Amino acid sequence: MDWGRWFRHITARERALHRAFPVAALDAIELAIRESERTHRGEIRFAIESALEHGRVWRGITPRERALEVFAALGVWDTDENNGVLIYVLLTDRDVEIAADRGFNATVDTERWSAICHDMEQHFRAGRFQEGAVAGVQAVGRLIAAHYPPSANGRDRNELPNRPALL
Repeated sequence: MDWGRWFRHITARERALHRAFPVAALDAIELAIRESERTHRGEIRFAIESALEHGRVWRGITPRERALEVFAALGVWDTDENNGVLIYVLLTDRDVEIAADRGFNATVDTERWSAICHDMEQHFRAGRFQEGAVAGVQAVGRLIAAHYPPSANGRDRNELPNRPALL
């Protein structure tokens, strides 16, 4: 049990989430997702969670495990081409996790996703939440575009909401 982590989570306040990601930041992330999805056939979902509930921290749930739960709960796995990507931010831990659908398993290694997470985390440590989130969305979009370029007719159905989910 990491007592420091447990204490950070039990004392976390939801207003910290709104300070880090005010409405203007959420709007910027939504716009970045919309613009990115014009360049590929993939789907990007962005989720932000202030802190884990106390019991989950007590049981040692990792940010990665939580990201996979959120991936399923938000239906990111349920895209036509199995090309959904979740960017999950656990604010209290200043942790970013990317969960990608099985369409990326054979083509994108975990180091590429981890590099994007690390870059976002550096922005967040410096207090640049909006910039880090938008940069992460853009980097994920470039990676998706390399494997799922836009369709020939230029039409792609938006399968997931572009607005960040606040958990």
